[in-house]
Amino acid sequence: MSGYYEILGVSSSASADEIKKAYRKLAMKYHPDRNRDDAAAEEKFKEASEAYEILGDLEKRKIYDRYGKEGLRSSGYSGPGSPEDIFSSFGDIFGDLFGFGGGQRKPQGPAKGADLRYDLTITFMEAVHGIEKEVEISRPDTCWTCEGSGSRPGHKPEICSTCQGRGQVIRSQGFFQVSTTCPQCKGSGEIIKDPCNDCNGNGLIESKKKISLKIPAGVDSGARMRLSGEGEGGRKNGPPGDLYIFIYVEAHEYFERDGNNIYLQLPISMTQAALGCKPEIPTIHGEKSLKIPAATQTGEKFVLKNEGVPSLRGGGRGEMIVIVKVMTPSNLTHKQKELLTEFQKLENEKVDNKEGFFQKIFNIAS
Repeated sequence: MSGYYEILGVSSSASADEIKKAYRKLAMKYHPDRNRDDAAAEEKFKEASEAYEILGDLEKRKIYDRYGKEGLRSSGYSGPGSPEDIFSSFGDIFGDLFGFGGGQRKPQGPAKGADLRYDLTITFMEAVHGIEKEVEISRPDTCWTCEGSGSRPGHKPEICSTCQGRGQVIRSQGFFQVSTTCPQCKGSGEIIKDPCNDCNGNGLIESKKKISLKIPAGVDSGARMRLSGEGEGGRKNGPPGDLYIFIYVEAHEYFERDGNNIYLQLPISMTQAALGCKPEIPTIHGEKSLKIPAATQTGEKFVLKNEGVPSLRGGGRGEMIVIVKVMTPSNLTHKQKELLTEFQKLENEKVDNKEGFFQKIFNIAS
């Protein structure tokens, strides 16, 4: 067999990451599962695995660099061993490549409960000003009759005879071995012979709990709150998981929000726009007086400082931007029509002896 560096195709000064990358490439290429009944590929896979076992271990690599393979044998190394040994030595590599672990025994001690999610919808104004809400959640909680073990008080689970407590079973397919969840114990490594009467051996019971939430001012859709210890109950005296509150904010009838700024489309009449006005307008903090000067046009913006949304991180409020929309009058009375007709005549007198707008357009087009 060639030297270990030559087998992996790297230099003797290669870094640990370069060695691992080279091995991964060879493992993908020559893995027995991808080269069934190919003895040559299986042999190359074994060679690459042995090379990585040496060069991927700092102490073994030092011995090999200084004394070669004879030095390794003198130190007690006798080769990679059986195919099962090779797979168990590189659980992290094969887990990354093929999506399974090395079939190691699962710990049977306390197990933390799963994290849970609760979607909360609040109104636009509740998000702007903040609010305290009480919500009721349903969650699997620890069964305190059996303390989450699943067994009746005074009884204990038995080690699964199918997987010997590993939680996984291994089946051989030539040189390749596949580890799958034990069908008998469902991966727990234990069999409950005497299940708890309250939780039926699950270790958890469904319960409801009311939780008080303090929603801060300035929160927006997509915000998330974490409540430690309010998730699923733990098993075998394990701690509970966490509860994550995902917040969704309803749209407002006429306010729009962009970050900490508030936008308002303000309709005004033609005469208000022409003569100017000072209407009372709604803001998220109450009514405010806004001075609109004469000759204001549609689309003009007026900024009200400090009338926006409070910042979650402090530092004051955003702005309120009022966008004017001049409304064309409709359903005119006879008197209004007379006045507008008179107004139009006065407008025409102002442009006497001057080239009108439409005449300019006509001249340009021609």
